[in-house]
Amino acid sequence: MIALIARMNIKEGEIENVIALFRELAPKVREEEGTLAYAVCRDKAAPNSLVVVERYRDGAALQAHGATPYFKEFSKNLGPYLEGKPELTILDEVVSI
Repeated sequence: MIALIARMNIKEGEIENVIALFRELAPKVREEEGTLAYAVCRDKAAPNSLVVVERYRDGAALQAHGATPYFKEFSKNLGPYLEGKPELTILDEVVSI
């Protein structure tokens, strides 16, 4: 399995707009074959930061997620709200429950 952690800093005053974008995206991601988990979390230590924790069956499922038209549209809409580029970490799961 593949896990992805995306950390992003949001411009001051824009966090609720970004959360709304993720709320629109999440039901679509839930329907993707090969997507096992998708959680958007707010960093308690940095309230203008979000961390997205994603789990996929394999690399092909991760690539399929990124290639969907709705994810591409989401990414385009997200861009203006970000302070810099998201930090992405891709991990191979070795133990999980």
